[in-house]
Amino acid sequence: MASVYDRLGEHSKALSSYQKALEIKQKSLPENHPSLATSYNNIAKMYYNIGQHNEALSFFQTALEIYKKIPTEYHPSVITCYNNIGEVYRSMGDYSQALSFHKKTLEKREKYLPSNHPDLAQ
Repeated sequence: MASVYDRLGEHSKALSSYQKALEIKQKSLPENHPSLATSYNNIAKMYYNIGQHNEALSFFQTALEIYKKIPTEYHPSVITCYNNIGEVYRSMGDYSQALSFHKKTLEKREKYLPSNHPDLAQ
């Protein structure tokens, strides 16, 4: 439901729905469950969309920390989080931090994606 509210431009309703989903998951899942990271990421995107960059950054970083604990060498959500954090820093005008996170994004993409993958062109 939250994604529908988001598409309709009803960001406060979308944010509220994502927050409720996170609360439910927090009660039933271990604190490092990937589903929680997805919820943190969704909330971060909403904060980013409404221009609350500090809140977005905090939620993206929490999602990233959970994703990094997934016992696999490659997880695409880690790359997405690095990219999203870079975008938040860019929007905040902190270009050195933005560049740092975008470089991490590119390094991970180059390591795990085939050389002709479209994500390498970003």
